[in-house]
Amino acid sequence: MSARKVEQESAARHPRETPDLFGQREAETALLDAYRSGRIPHAWLIGGAQGIGKATLAYRMARFVLAFRNPKSSQVQQAPTLRVDPADPVARQVAAGAHGGLLVLERGLNDRGVMRTVITVDETRETISFFGSTAAVDGWRVCIVDTVDELNPNAANALLKILEEPPQQSLFLLVSHAPSRVLPTILSRCRKLLLRPLEPDDVVRAAAAATDIDADDPALAEAAAASEGSVGRALSLLGGDALKLQQRTAALLATLPSVDPRELHALGEALGTSDRVALAAFIDGIDRWMSERMRTGDANANLPRLARLAEVWEKIVRAARDTEAYNLERKPLVFSVFSMLADATR
Repeated sequence: MSARKVEQESAARHPRETPDLFGQREAETALLDAYRSGRIPHAWLIGGAQGIGKATLAYRMARFVLAFRNPKSSQVQQAPTLRVDPADPVARQVAAGAHGGLLVLERGLNDRGVMRTVITVDETRETISFFGSTAAVDGWRVCIVDTVDELNPNAANALLKILEEPPQQSLFLLVSHAPSRVLPTILSRCRKLLLRPLEPDDVVRAAAAATDIDADDPALAEAAAASEGSVGRALSLLGGDALKLQQRTAALLATLPSVDPRELHALGEALGTSDRVALAAFIDGIDRWMSERMRTGDANANLPRLARLAEVWEKIVRAARDTEAYNLERKPLVFSVFSMLADATR
């Protein structure tokens, strides 16, 4: 992987630091209209593919609600979008992760300093003290869960309890890459807001805004064209190495259920030993292949096959998370993934 790509990946700004949203005007308008109606649902599930602006929209909504606490104020009623000036004190506090009215649930580090693979129940229980204590700031309290897919079962149940009896002036923004896999009991308590993949021009503008890459960079345009509407995927493809790795993965997937051990060895070598961008590109290639299999054919006639693929996909995601979290060798993961896929497609 090129040094340039490493720098671009590490320089990408966190959604809490990103003031602008691209290509999701319809979803943004739905949130804005609901807020200024004075009857906004207390919980929203913001769903869609990775890298299309879900977390950016969640933070954008949080900043707006915390900056403009009265939905009937002229500032809210006349606002064309949810944008808050980055110089606003609320925006600065949110960007620094220091606003007393905002709680963010996301994967944290364990006692060994390694990123957890799930959001734990202890972390989720922070919502009880957050919503139950005396307000550090007047007005709304907002909780962003990024992502609800990563809640372990106990954590999901803990979140459900507070969603069932939401406090006054509470707003929950649950980000999900796979809304269909969220607990039905949680889904039933949320207003669903599904975001669409971005157009290539929006991918370019969003990627340029999230990094220091020039919007006119030809490499960015090429990555955006191959990104299928995902800013995150475009950033991972920059430089060409990840794109080539995805193409290599796709070529092997096309041979299933047959697999060539020599090609698997070569693919494992290409993933390196600690390259998280390459690992993400490999898993992303598997994800795209899985999604295509799920979309094709008669769903009822192929229900057993689809069920097998769904089960295998969950195992692959867990294995990939463990590989990244514990910095494990990539080659055994490649062989394991293709072994499971070969069995599922026979």
